[in-house]
Amino acid sequence: MLLGIPSAEAAGPAITVDYLVIAGGGGGGGYGQAGGGGAGGYRTSAGPSGGGASAESSLTVSKGIAYTLTVGAGGAGGASGTPTAWLGVNGSNSVFASITSTGGGGGNQHTTAGQPGGSGGGAGTTATSGAGTTGQGYPGGTEGTYGVPYCGAGGGGAGAQGGPSGQTTPNLGNGGTGVASSITGSSVTRAGGGGGGAYQGSTGGTGGTGGGGNGGNGTSTSGSAGSVNTGGGGGGSGGYGSTVGGAGGSGTIILKIPSANTASFSGGVTSSLSTAVAGYNIYTVTATSTTSETVTFS
Repeated sequence: MLLGIPSAEAAGPAITVDYLVIAGGGGGGGYGQAGGGGAGGYRTSAGPSGGGASAESSLTVSKGIAYTLTVGAGGAGGASGTPTAWLGVNGSNSVFASITSTGGGGGNQHTTAGQPGGSGGGAGTTATSGAGTTGQGYPGGTEGTYGVPYCGAGGGGAGAQGGPSGQTTPNLGNGGTGVASSITGSSVTRAGGGGGGAYQGSTGGTGGTGGGGNGGNGTSTSGSAGSVNTGGGGGGSGGYGSTVGGAGGSGTIILKIPSANTASFSGGVTSSLSTAVAGYNIYTVTATSTTSETVTFS
């Protein structure tokens, strides 16, 4: 039986779970001066959540119940060709029981809007950027001044809005920073936005701390991919020609339970166990593609 939260009749002995659920990052836009992809949505009970939100409540689960578990893949980067091809693909959602983090928004070419998502995708100098999701991430960068040199907007990160497009500001086209978590016992920053791609002769935006990919430079350079297992957004492509946006990074799910308890996972995900925090078992769960699986606690 697959359940988010079990009914009273099915509930067994309760276990308290702290979690970090990060969705896949959005792909960077393609074909020139493109916006960076937004980071995957970031929800946690073990520290600040994305978009400036506080920690959420821990989740109470029951032994012997199979809970839904999905690790979201990153979205593909945009390409050259028609306007439809320019758009970076949104990342896929990550799910643990009743907790869903939204995939990051795809970036777009400089005349078209970025997509909304967990964190919003960036656009260019003549279009708006995508919105973030409340409690999960920030929007892509704002529209700037068109001119030479210029750069597409950075994708939003879990911890900050993406840098603006345009040609004058010091944070031009940089991806928004991610959020640090110490759920595993050491501080790690994840879910940074992708950097915007730059016009010919210019330098692309830097990916946000936490796995965001760099934007392409203005010499027909493709954007860099977001880092795997971070939910980082992909960088936007630079220049024109056959350049493509970087793919978004896959997400991750981390579960922290008392050491008296264990978790087992179905076959479509990879998990690793850490006991670095005294008194707890900490499971880090990853996947190479979006697959709906389960976790059962004992």
